[in-house]
Amino acid sequence: MKASQTLEDNLQKVLVDLIELHVQGKQAHWSVVGKNFRDLHLQLDEIIESAREFSDEVAERMRALHGMPDGRSETVTATTSLPKYPGDEVDTAEVVDLITERLEKTVGTMRDVHDEVDEEDPTSADILHAIIEKLEQYAWMVNAENQKPRKRAARTPSSKAPNK
Repeated sequence: MKASQTLEDNLQKVLVDLIELHVQGKQAHWSVVGKNFRDLHLQLDEIIESAREFSDEVAERMRALHGMPDGRSETVTATTSLPKYPGDEVDTAEVVDLITERLEKTVGTMRDVHDEVDEEDPTSADILHAIIEKLEQYAWMVNAENQKPRKRAARTPSSKAPNK
């Protein structure tokens, strides 16, 4: 199978966001400071490694479809949908928000192109499904660092377990 220009363009959009996620994740990894530093530092390593693997998988899929992936820094910078990452030290709580935003934005790109990709090449869509699943899991896990527990509903006397 040879990819249409639309399929190649859609996979290229995914590729540049995954590469940028890797690069920004590394910047976050180097610049994070504050409470729970070590846990977040290690968690960022997992995200970075996955983003690198996912970008390689997408690029190799493009080659399998006779497309030409473009992961050059100037292309990534010019075409990524991710916002720029701060260049200074960043507190852990802010890093959590920044990385969650970038994970969700990367997933958003994949969801935006998904239907066109699936229409032409269900195998490429399956690759996107697996990446989406993992990035959404990372977004949940990272974001949980800044979450507060929901208030539980008050139990009424009738909702209490019966005494035995």
